[in-house]
Amino acid sequence: MTAPQLAGRTGRLGTESAFEVLARATALAARGKDIINLGIGQPDFATPDHIVEAGRKALADGHHGYTPAAGVTGLREAVAADILRHRGVEIDPSTVLIMPGGKPTMFFALLMFGEPGAEILYPNPGFPIYESVIRFSGATPVPIELAEERDFAFSADAVLEKITERTRLIILNSPANPTGGVTPKAEIDALAAGLERFPHVAILSDEIYSRLLFDGRAHTSLLAYEHLRDRTILLDGWSKTYAMTGWRLGYSVWPKAWADTAERLSINCHSCVNASAQYAGLAALEGPQDAVETMRAAFERRRTLIAERLNALPGVRCRTPAGAFYAFPNIEGTGRDARAMQDGMLEEIGVAAIAGTSFGAFGEGFLRFSCANSAANIERAIDRMADWLAA
Repeated sequence: MTAPQLAGRTGRLGTESAFEVLARATALAARGKDIINLGIGQPDFATPDHIVEAGRKALADGHHGYTPAAGVTGLREAVAADILRHRGVEIDPSTVLIMPGGKPTMFFALLMFGEPGAEILYPNPGFPIYESVIRFSGATPVPIELAEERDFAFSADAVLEKITERTRLIILNSPANPTGGVTPKAEIDALAAGLERFPHVAILSDEIYSRLLFDGRAHTSLLAYEHLRDRTILLDGWSKTYAMTGWRLGYSVWPKAWADTAERLSINCHSCVNASAQYAGLAALEGPQDAVETMRAAFERRRTLIAERLNALPGVRCRTPAGAFYAFPNIEGTGRDARAMQDGMLEEIGVAAIAGTSFGAFGEGFLRFSCANSAANIERAIDRMADWLAA
């Protein structure tokens, strides 16, 4: 007798290497090794107290049951108000879906548009789940190269040149993981204008780092382009802005024509998001925002520090990140490839970073460092690297 066989598409699923490195770093720390973790992409700040208290109060008040699949009405309305406040775009709260994090929005969008014969454009280097789920859907992933010489911003012309009659969806991400790149408004304007020629193409705009911008930059949202609104899916949430990664709380905004399908996927997948987290999310949006600015300013100081320190290392050069909380230095001059550098740093000097190849083929020759650690630990990590590279 033969053993049960998994569906072939399961073999096309990739992974998120940051969690693999975190597990290895944790295991080394458990054996007594001093580990400085600049690998994992989550804020090192606590969720603000008033948000935690709102979650506690929701439980005390008896919010223990199911909510509507799309989320509680008050939270969906608060998301719409927040989008108007920060993006200047008025949307219908009925098009907002509350999700258990950001990944379900990616997954649903890629299931809705990905199938054999379809092509989906995605940033490379980019968040690894994009390519993983594109392949899982049966579609062909078409990379949009984010080049170092462009500060890891996409080129509108390069994106438009890749569109064919088989292109179903374009994924965009600015500010970007893993590079910290921010695409200038002029480039986004050019892309939005060019997409008028391709009405068959949908857009998934991953704006999860929209509040984490540096040097006075303003965020440009794809929702701001009215002629694209009926085919643009917005992804955002609470994880990065409010240090709520473990609450598993995100949201998406869908064109009205697709919102019912996305809600049905929610019903089939997770039923609803847990109630207390939703009330915490409401307090986050409607409460004081000073903690957001405190965290953003800290990340801005740290990215300046880490870029300066990395640029002083032999064989390393680093563009100054414009947003998010990552640095993406070029390490080709060290003579090591990305995976060898990642593994050597973790095993030999106890510094966790992520190989650029974890974010796509165009990440070879780069490492991702997270600035979500203290300035003191960043200094210690770069000191260790300096000694290691010198040796």
